[in-house]
Amino acid sequence: MTKKQIDAEVVHSDSPAGGWGSVRGISRIFAAELDRPSVGKTLMRQNKPGGFMCVSCAWTKPADHHPFEFCENGAKATLWEQTTRRCTPDFFAEHTVTELRGWKDYDLEQQGRLTHPMRYDRRSDTYVPCSWEEAFAEIGRELQSLDPQKTVFYASGRASLETSYLYALFARLYGHNNLPDSSNMCHETTSVGLKKVIGAPVGTVVLSDFKTCDAIFFFGQNTGSNSPRFLHDLQACVRRGVKIVTFNPVREKGLEVFVNPQDMSEMLTGKETVISCQYHQVKAGGDIAALMGLCKQVLAAEETSWRDHNRHVLDVDFIETHTVGFEVFAQKLKQTSWEDIEAASGLSREALAEAAQVYIEAKNVIGIYGMGLTQHFHGFENVATFINLLLMKGNIGREGAGISPVRGHSNVQGQRTVGISEKPELVPLDKLATLFSFEPPREKGMNTVEACEALRRGEVEAFIGLGGNFIRAIPDREAMEAAWTSMRLTVQIATKLNRSHLVNGEVAYLLPCLGRSEEDVQASGPQTVTMEDSLSCIHGSLGKAKPASDQLLSEVAIVAGLAKATLAPNPKVTWDAWVEDYGTIRNLIEQTYPDMFRDFNGRLFTPGGFYRGNSARERQWKTESGKAQFTTPAMLSAIGVGDAPGRYRLITMRSNDQFNTTIYGYSDRLRGIEGTRDVLLINPAEMARAGLEPGQVVSLVSDAEDDVHREVGGLTVTPFSLPDRCVGAYYPEMNPLVPLWYHDQASKTPASKGVPVRILAS
Repeated sequence: MTKKQIDAEVVHSDSPAGGWGSVRGISRIFAAELDRPSVGKTLMRQNKPGGFMCVSCAWTKPADHHPFEFCENGAKATLWEQTTRRCTPDFFAEHTVTELRGWKDYDLEQQGRLTHPMRYDRRSDTYVPCSWEEAFAEIGRELQSLDPQKTVFYASGRASLETSYLYALFARLYGHNNLPDSSNMCHETTSVGLKKVIGAPVGTVVLSDFKTCDAIFFFGQNTGSNSPRFLHDLQACVRRGVKIVTFNPVREKGLEVFVNPQDMSEMLTGKETVISCQYHQVKAGGDIAALMGLCKQVLAAEETSWRDHNRHVLDVDFIETHTVGFEVFAQKLKQTSWEDIEAASGLSREALAEAAQVYIEAKNVIGIYGMGLTQHFHGFENVATFINLLLMKGNIGREGAGISPVRGHSNVQGQRTVGISEKPELVPLDKLATLFSFEPPREKGMNTVEACEALRRGEVEAFIGLGGNFIRAIPDREAMEAAWTSMRLTVQIATKLNRSHLVNGEVAYLLPCLGRSEEDVQASGPQTVTMEDSLSCIHGSLGKAKPASDQLLSEVAIVAGLAKATLAPNPKVTWDAWVEDYGTIRNLIEQTYPDMFRDFNGRLFTPGGFYRGNSARERQWKTESGKAQFTTPAMLSAIGVGDAPGRYRLITMRSNDQFNTTIYGYSDRLRGIEGTRDVLLINPAEMARAGLEPGQVVSLVSDAEDDVHREVGGLTVTPFSLPDRCVGAYYPEMNPLVPLWYHDQASKTPASKGVPVRILAS
C-alpha cells in the first residue's frame, strides 16, 4: 500500500462479511489447485458427519448442515493442506537454514507440504533426510539422557483427541507435566477464570441456545475473520428479532453486516443483514469499566423497578440460591462513579445505558467473548466481570442463556479435556496410575510463559512441538530466538515449513505428519480421529484424500514412535496396538473420563457431535464455595501500565487472510487493507496530534517501563477507525513488542491486546 493509496479518510471496507468477497477469497487459493480435481470433493466432506473436521476454527458443526459447510478461512485451510506443492529434501539441499530465516512466513509455507523426515546438520547449516527409524532412535537416546523436568512437550490446537491423550501420557510416563499448549497464549484466562467463578473451565452454551435467546452481548471477538460459520447462526438470530450488542475497539465487518454466500437470492441482490443493533468502540483495556457500567445501570433499574412497581429486574431467587458475593459487588457498583467508568471505557454513560436497556429487557442473554477479553494484564477481571453481568439475571445454567468463549484452533479445547495440561489437579492422575501401572508426576508443570522464562534462564534442555509455530507465536520473540539455540534437542512435528523449524537446538529433527483431510490407514484399516468444538461437542473426522507423500506418518504414529524409543517397556502401555486401531485409544479415553465419553466409539459420527456435558450448565457449581461467584474488580482498566504522554495501547489483530500464524495472503479485505501487513492503524485525530501523515513509515517501540529496547519498524501509517490512544497492527509481526512478563496475572496469558508502545517517526 503506497502513500498515494492512503487519503485522509479512514481505511475501511465497503463490502459486508461473506458475499462475493468471500467467494473471491476462496477462489484465489482454489485457482492454484485446479490440477487436483479431488480438492473439490474433499471440501464437500468438510464439517459433515462421516467427513473430516476443519483444521481451522473450533466453531461447532451443526447437525442440519449446509451443502457447503465451510467458510472462507476453513476452505483456505483445507486448500492449503491439499496443495500440490512439495517441500522436499531437494529444497533443503538448496537453502541453508540461515538463509531461510530471512524469508517471510508466507513464502516459507508456500513451499508446500513436507515430504520426508529431516535432521538438522549443523556443519552444512541444512536439513538432510533421514529415516524414521533413525529419527526415533536418536530422539529417544537424547531424551533418555536428559532430566525430564527440563523438557517441554508443546501442543498446538489442531492435534486430535487421540493424539493428545497419547502425547500427555507420554509426557507423564517420561516424568513431567510440562505440557504447554496454544490455549496458554489465547484462552487460558477462560480456563482459569470460568473455573474459579462458575466451576467449569469452558463455556456453558450449546447451539440450540441460539434458537431461544433474546439478546447476545459480544466482547472482543471477531466473528467475520475468526469463526465465519458462526455468522449463519447470528443471521438466524437477527431475523427472529434477537438484539446483538457489540463491544470492540475495532469495528469488525462480520459483526456489522453479512451477506450469506449460501443464499443465492442474497448474493444476487446484495441484500445485507445488519448483525449488531449497537456497536460500541470501547477503549482497549476498557472492558471492565464498560461491564461495570452495564451492571451499575442494571442495579439502578432494579432499585427503581422494585420501588415503583414492586417488580424485580434482577433474578433475586437465583442470586440468593446459587451465588455468593453479590452484596459486596453491588456496593462496589454504587461506589464507582460514572466519571471513572466513562474515562476508563472511552464510552459515554448514555451509550452504556442504551446497551444496558437491551440486557434489562431480554429474558435470555448469551455472552460471547474472544481474546479481546482474555489477552490483557487483568484479563481474569474482564472475564469475571462479564460473568457478574450474566449472574445478575440468572443467565447461566438455563436454556437460551450462558457464557460462550469462542475458541480459535480446531481442538484446542479438546486437548485440555483429555489431559494436555501443566496443572496436575486438572488431570485424573490416580486413574492413569491404575490404568498404566506407574506413578504420574504430581509437580506442577510449565505453561508457555513459564517455559519461555525457564528457557531464558538456561533451564530447558529439550522442546518437542506437536504442530504449531511456537517461536512465531510467543512474546519477546527476538529474545526468545536468541535463547532457543542453547537447548540440546528440538523436535518439530508439522505439515509445512515455518519459522519455528529454523531456530534449532544442538540436535534437531523435523518430522512431517499427515493432514487431517488425508487418509490415515493403519493395520486395522482407515482410522477416524476426533476433536472437541467450542461448544463442548465431540466430532469424528475421517480423512480420505491421498497423502502428500508416502513417507508421512500420522501424529498418533509419531507420538507412539517417540515414546517407544524413549521409555522402558510396560505391559500395560501398548503403543503398537494403539497405533493399529485408534478405537483402542478412545476406549482408554472413555475409561479415564467415563462421565464425558460414555460409549465414545459408538457415538463418533453423531450429527452435530455428542455433548460431553458441563456442570455449570446444570447449575452444579464446582467452585470453592459450591456456588457461582460474584467477584469485585479492584480496577477499571485491564491495562498493566498507566497512561503517559506519548504512550499508546497497541491492539494486535489478525487479517481475514490468515489463521493464527499461518498467512494465506496479503488481502485483509474486511478492513480494506491490501498488499501489505506492515501497517500501523491509528485514527485521524490521533495522527494529527502526533504530527503524522498518512503513508508515513514509522516504528513502534516498547514503552513497558522495563528498560528493554523492543522495536518493530517499517510500518506505514494508515488512518483507521480506532478509539483515542489506541493503535492497531498485525499479529504475529508485533510479538517482539510484547514483554514476556506482560501477561494476565491469574493465567499468564500474554496481554497482546493492550501493549504499551510509542511511535517513533523516521
